[in-house]
Amino acid sequence: MEYIRVTKENIETEHICCAISNNKDVQVSSKKAWLTERFDEGLVFLKSAERGKCFIEYIPAENAWNPINADGYTFIDCLWVSGSFKGHGYSNDLLGACIDDSRKKGKSGLCILSSAKKKPFLADPKFLKYKGFSVCDEADNGIQLWYLPFDKSAPAPSFKECARHPRINENGYVLFYTSQCPFNAKYVPILEKTAEENGIPFKAVHITNKAEAQNAPTPITVYALFYNGEYLTNEQMNDTKFLKLVSQ
Repeated sequence: MEYIRVTKENIETEHICCAISNNKDVQVSSKKAWLTERFDEGLVFLKSAERGKCFIEYIPAENAWNPINADGYTFIDCLWVSGSFKGHGYSNDLLGACIDDSRKKGKSGLCILSSAKKKPFLADPKFLKYKGFSVCDEADNGIQLWYLPFDKSAPAPSFKECARHPRINENGYVLFYTSQCPFNAKYVPILEKTAEENGIPFKAVHITNKAEAQNAPTPITVYALFYNGEYLTNEQMNDTKFLKLVSQ
């Protein structure tokens, strides 16, 4: 498999794997804008040369859009291999490239979000354990921080206190999200419209900068839905899924 590193120079012509191929689609444009702003902060986006969901996205942990203490580490935003790409060792390739790059940069190790059991849009804990990762912290909602240290003497990463007990002081449905996930550009407005049409109390909080993300009340900032202050899910929803959730 040939891999391509997406940069400021080629991002306009490269497919970014997890969104539809039309560059004029709001999902693609929002994700590419978010990536472009992160490249100067050390973000790396490495993907398969073939179109499809096969890529890794990582960044120096100091610049991660998550409330973590992990200075000196690399934070993996996303490692996604799906569809026809599964079962060919591409996850190993991509993770291996991240490890090599991080070692060359003098990093203390890697860290990534997961959970005890596989959750949508999070790394598979079985794969992480197989690759030598272990849990270094866990929030009250079951979201875990896993790490792979290169230097055993380096302090283990941890969640900031604001994210350790995910809860907010607002009633109704409150969604925290960023533009890191391209699907949010399409589906968050759909949820806002659906909630309004059905008289459902709903508020979307768009996290637009690193400072907000690093002080968010949730380990997952890409998409975190709360109800009456309690954390519910990190799974992106369309109108049908949202209405089903509300009716439960």
